[in-house]
Order: sequence, then structure tokens, then C-alpha cells
Amino acid sequence: MTDDSIYARLLLQKDAVNKWMERCGVRFGIYKNGTFKEQIFPFDAIPRVITAADWQHLSRGLAQRVMALNAFLKDVYTTRSIVRDGVIPADFIFSSKGYLPQCEGIIPSADVFSHISGIDLVQADDGTWYVLEDNLRVPSGASYPLIARDLTRKVSPETFSDTQVLDNRDYPNILRRVLDDVNVSAGLEVVLTPGRYNSAFFEHSYLAEKAGVVLAFPDDLFVEDDIVYYKGLLNKKERVGVIYRRISDEYMDPMTFEKSSLLGIPNVFSAYRKGNVAIVNAFGNGVADDKGIYYFFPKMVKYYLGEEPILRNAPTYLPIFPDDYKYVIENLPKLVIKDVAEAGGYGVMFGRDMSSERLAEVRAMIKADPRRWIAQDVINFIDLDIMDGDTTVKRKSDFRAFVLSGKQTEVWPSGLTRFTRDPKSFVVNSSQGGGFKDTWVLAK
Repeated sequence: MTDDSIYARLLLQKDAVNKWMERCGVRFGIYKNGTFKEQIFPFDAIPRVITAADWQHLSRGLAQRVMALNAFLKDVYTTRSIVRDGVIPADFIFSSKGYLPQCEGIIPSADVFSHISGIDLVQADDGTWYVLEDNLRVPSGASYPLIARDLTRKVSPETFSDTQVLDNRDYPNILRRVLDDVNVSAGLEVVLTPGRYNSAFFEHSYLAEKAGVVLAFPDDLFVEDDIVYYKGLLNKKERVGVIYRRISDEYMDPMTFEKSSLLGIPNVFSAYRKGNVAIVNAFGNGVADDKGIYYFFPKMVKYYLGEEPILRNAPTYLPIFPDDYKYVIENLPKLVIKDVAEAGGYGVMFGRDMSSERLAEVRAMIKADPRRWIAQDVINFIDLDIMDGDTTVKRKSDFRAFVLSGKQTEVWPSGLTRFTRDPKSFVVNSSQGGGFKDTWVLAK
């Protein structure tokens, strides 16, 4: 088969899969300029291929990373030994916007804090993988490679007949095992969604269906005597044992957090504190995926696991330290600046793209609040081919891996490869209008 004929087949496959995704309502919502707009999350038919050797290295490193982060979360809300031993400054932890004093002393079911971890990586030109950030609160994206693979089989059954690609269809079963592992009462297992205007509502409904659990809206759940119940369509009262929540901490319980929230369940935090319901992911995880805490991850692995990190962090500078502050201020034009509390590609600034006036403004912001910012070297991560009409073009791409933790930690042999559609951009997030690919992990 010639290159032209292969490309023609891929183009037909791309168009067919995207049409099916539109038909199935596979959408991603974007808030821009104060308005909500739903759009198709564009699929590209040229897969990202990860070799078996690369995957062995990645999966070991990802499992190690999540185990260390879970150990950190348990420690920081209980004994705080990592603070006592001077590994991470106390002020740095407790000033994090993700740290919730209300969670002090709480150990979740099965000692697991981050049940579904989304770890974002890039691969540099020399083949080295770098972790850019950890997502331990409500990471999204697993549904897209799942449905893309299913639809590809539908429109092009021959695609996987002659390839040694690891099957990715087990994700819902792994998720269900995690929910079973932490269920505190053998009660109902629910995916809690804020509703269809959430950017990832498709994923909420899709995963609930595939995992065989209940899709619940806030009004479906209520708390009585510190027990969470589901009332459903017929107002039948059923106890809930675990909530896979897709709502941020601050909106989950208006009695404990944001009082104006209409998305949460009054008194659900009290039920959680008393061990009467499991929350997936646990409250308070934001302290561990704070981009400033990321700086300390290599020390975290050595402290909790007695090991060297398998996967590298991007070279990172923390302006709270005098030497780092001096380096950042003097080298701002060649660095990436990130707001530690932002996500989804927001709060990311490239010094090389700034005018002298803007550079002066950013220096002033760092000086005024050094805890709010980190700086990183720009990693020239690889471009991947994407389809553009009758040809291919190169675009920056990252990879979100999913690690699921219950009684054991499992790395899903797949993931979400995102790419930018802007040839000048390094920001690939779906919330910034990017597209995605399937990720093929080779069996051998």
C-alpha cells in the first residue's frame, strides 16, 4: 500500500470517527469571554505510538509518582513528618490554595487520597519524558481515547487486526474495581456531575454507563444523620457508599466550603469525615497538585519511598528561594511562568512572547507574591504529525496518563494525547481549543 493510499484511508477514518462523535454527543465545553460554548473535541486519526520499552519505563515511573503523592497527602493531613523533618517548608504547604484545614486528621477509605490521577507528560527531542504537572482533584479525559478506539473499530475494523496494540477497553473495569475497593458500606456507587453545562459532562455520563454505576446530579443526593442517600427518579431512598465526584472541592458542600454553591450536597463533608461515604478523589488533594509543591517531588520520592525518581520533573525554579528568585528575574525572557493555582493552560506565560513592558509587569507580580509563581525552562518537546486537509503538519503534543489507585495502583495502558492546532503554540489543553489522538501502546 502506498503512502498516499494509507493517508487517504486515514483521512476517511478521521472524518468518519468525528462524524460518529458528533452523533454520540462527544463534546467539550469551553468558557470564553464569559460565555459557554460546546464544540466537538477534534480527533486526529494518526495515533501516537509508544513502544513497549518506553511504556515499561513510563508505567513504573507513573506508579511510583502516584504512590509518593498519596503518601504525601496522608502525611500532610496527619503527622506532617515531611514538614517536621524540614523537607518542605511548612509555610509553603499551608499557604497553598489547595490545602484544606477542614481535612486535617481525616484518612479516607483504604488510605487512598488520589484514586484517579491524571499525570501530564511531554517527550523531549532526545526521547526523555518529563512530567509537567500532576492532576489529583478531578482530572478528565479518559473517555475520549476510549470512545475514539471503539469508533475506530466500528468504521475501520481492520485497523487493529494486524497491530500489536494493548487493548484500552479495561478502563471502566479498573475504575469500578477502585470504587469497589473504597466503598464504605456496599452502598450505591455514583458519578456526581454538576450537569450538562460542565465542560466534561459527556465524560461523566459515558464513564457512569461503562462502569455500570449511577449518574447522579446534586439534587439526587441528600444527607440524613451523616449518611448519604440517593433518591433517584422514584424518590427511592438508597444509601450511597462512594461518590466519584466531578465537582471541585469548594463547591461540594455549602455547609463547609462555598456557601453560595448550588452544585454541592449540604453536609456531605460531615458524612465523609465520619467515614460514612468515600469521596473519589478525596477532599484536599489540591495541595499535592499545586504547581509549587511539584518542585519538591524528587525529595518526596526519596523521603517516602527511599527511591530515586524514575520520571523527571521539568527544570523548575521557585521564587521563594533567593537564588531561584534572582535567576528567574534575570532570565525571564527564556522561561515559562506559571500561576501555581491555575489549570487547563490558564496562567501560563512564555517570556519569549512578552514585550519589555509585559516582562516588567510580570517581574513586579513575582516580586509582590513569589509564592504564587513558578518558572520552568522551556522543554522543546516533540511535534507529532496531525492531518490538515490533504497533507500532514507538525504540532506540539503532550500526553495525559491515568493512574488508578484502590487496593493496588494500576497504570492504564493508554491515555489522552492532546495537540495544539496553533502552529505557534505550546499550550495543548482541550480548554484552549486543542484536539486529541488515540495513544497506541505497543505490546512488544
